[in-house]
Amino acid sequence: MYGLIAIFDETTEQLIKTIWKELYERSISAYAYEVEDRIPHITLASYNNLNISDFIEQINEIYENQPAIDIKFNSIGSFLNSGALFYSPTMTKDLFEFHANHHKKFEQFNDDPNSLYIPDHWIPHCTIANRLSLEKLTEAFHYCTKRISTIQGKIVGVALIDVSDKSKAPIIYSKELIK
Repeated sequence: MYGLIAIFDETTEQLIKTIWKELYERSISAYAYEVEDRIPHITLASYNNLNISDFIEQINEIYENQPAIDIKFNSIGSFLNSGALFYSPTMTKDLFEFHANHHKKFEQFNDDPNSLYIPDHWIPHCTIANRLSLEKLTEAFHYCTKRISTIQGKIVGVALIDVSDKSKAPIIYSKELIK
């Protein structure tokens, strides 16, 4: 199984990693450390099977002239009955089109019509904690709402990750966007 993720500028990535570390140090969540190579991201698409060389070739072609996208996280959310906590970006026209264009141009690779990442199902988010008890979810929510007010950054690249092994998520290939 594979995912295509949007990756952030260094400042945004480091801020989220710091929050992950603080949640871990407070014994609230070990989310960041459950998977080797985990980086802050927004998942754009998922695939069960993939012709990797064809997919990478298309990434290079499609994202060659794609400018970086401004992103602003100013809300926190949770999926029902998941124990997940995430920062939710403001859905701008640029973010919406970035996601929609990906799915339009990579349609031949879509092998899961029920994916949570396809248009009309996608809830863009950057996970902060996952699989928490109600008590820990409440604790994480309170901590994160007081920890920062808004995160402003950029999506500066896309990366193809392999999530076949639940203990690691290595980047197979990444492509920088135009800064």
